[in-house]
Amino acid sequence: MLAGGGEAHAADLDCHLRFTMKGWSVFYKTASGTGTVHCNNGQSMNVKLSAKGGGLTVGKSTIENGRGEFSRIASIEELLGAYVSAEAHAGAVKSSKAQVMTKGEVSLALTGTGRGWDLGIAFGSLRIERL
Repeated sequence: MLAGGGEAHAADLDCHLRFTMKGWSVFYKTASGTGTVHCNNGQSMNVKLSAKGGGLTVGKSTIENGRGEFSRIASIEELLGAYVSAEAHAGAVKSSKAQVMTKGEVSLALTGTGRGWDLGIAFGSLRIERL
């Protein structure tokens, strides 16, 4: 029999990220930016983002109006740390990126509007830190 106390469920928090990033790549992609995480319990946190990756990627890019949706979590602190991804894309001038990243049990789906030239396949990581 399960006890029915007033405990919160382990994964009740629904959080979203709004961000902007700028980067440059010649065989090794790097980008950085800032954003804000907002959760359905009223919590929010300003964050610093840094992305790194390798592979066949060349270009200069900016992601504007970036949005991220996290899988349900128990604490906003779970969102901090390093995420890994695999992406395949080809775009010129304006592109819409869709990327899924994971950090253990936490997943993050990213989208945004980009500017610049970007071509290739890259495997990378994204670090989210408190600002």
